[in-house]
Amino acid sequence: MSQLFQEAIIVSILAATIRAMTPLLFSAMGELITQRAGIWNMGVEGTMLMGAFTAYIAATWTGSLWLAVLAAIFAGALMGLIIAFMTATLRVDHFIAGLGLNLLASGLTLYWFQSYVQGRAQPKFASFQDIAIPLLSDIPFLGPILFSQRLLTYVAFLAVPTVWFLLYRSRYGLELRCLGENPKALDVKGLSVTARQFAAVMAGSAMTGLGGGFLMLGLSDRFIADFTAGRGWIVVVALIAGNWKPKGVLIAVTAFAFLDSLAMHLQVLGTPVPHQLLLALPYLASVVLLMGVRFRSSQPAQLGVPYKRS
Repeated sequence: MSQLFQEAIIVSILAATIRAMTPLLFSAMGELITQRAGIWNMGVEGTMLMGAFTAYIAATWTGSLWLAVLAAIFAGALMGLIIAFMTATLRVDHFIAGLGLNLLASGLTLYWFQSYVQGRAQPKFASFQDIAIPLLSDIPFLGPILFSQRLLTYVAFLAVPTVWFLLYRSRYGLELRCLGENPKALDVKGLSVTARQFAAVMAGSAMTGLGGGFLMLGLSDRFIADFTAGRGWIVVVALIAGNWKPKGVLIAVTAFAFLDSLAMHLQVLGTPVPHQLLLALPYLASVVLLMGVRFRSSQPAQLGVPYKRS
């Protein structure tokens, strides 16, 4: 294997890692906002799936990828509204509400997809293409990896410092973190805990829907049942592994995306390892990571605890 070929493989793996990070970053940053508000949304998988399906329908029906992006965001916000109503208003157990939403999304998307196709050939669309940043994309090695990506990929990476600034350098972020740590402090000041939780969950879920939308519009051209393939659960693991901090979540997402990209390339290269094991690498890593996590000092104190006025 020549050195030039080895370098090309490394560039391909790392560039694919950046692309694979995009839907995970959108969803993880959205879920970070949600969990910092005290709502443990276990419906990330269902929200991503609904965002992907809605994006597919919009893209094939209208022919506009950007309308499809808006549709994915709207679908995510609607899923967030359901979760917020169940957890903040009805005070349903957060885990049960999330699992119920996942089952609902899985069943509805399959039914709607079959109704939309009606036995005919599945409609396809032209997905987003890479946009090379002038000059920067010409940098040897780094250019093709970092600066020749989809437009939404650049937005996803900008979302990390944006969410950090929102949480730690703004008044809204202070109130949001207070929702997860001590919601009564906001209540005694006359501020509505429920309204702020609704806003946080819907905003976070809109980002999660966008993550699912990119998974469809940026990395595929057709829909299949359970299209997200467990990525929503990887997002939840990334939050725990990242200690509920934007920087830590970014590192965890990078690790999962790299393993995903590595598995795909090893499979293409014909590595004598069962392809099922290669495809399972990111999920096996998530299990091992959860088993090894011990230090969780940044978990919101009231995460998953329904707030009741006394």
